[in-house]
Amino acid sequence: MLTAIFVFALLYVFVRMIFWAIKAAWGIAKCIAFIVLLPVIIVGLAIAGLFYIALGLAVFMAIIVTIGWLFSL
Repeated sequence: MLTAIFVFALLYVFVRMIFWAIKAAWGIAKCIAFIVLLPVIIVGLAIAGLFYIALGLAVFMAIIVTIGWLFSL
């Protein structure tokens, strides 16, 4: 009986750790995309001659970051 309880507890912990790892990986991927990918897209748009779109996207990102910073205080 103790073996069955141990196996169930071990499986529970294993499944919880897998879900935590997936959530952590998703969070890291979002941070990398925001820090690396969006500036690359803005620079690419500027190089391609789409300055108005790049400027609008940069201003939008600045507003979002400012609002996030204000609510984190």
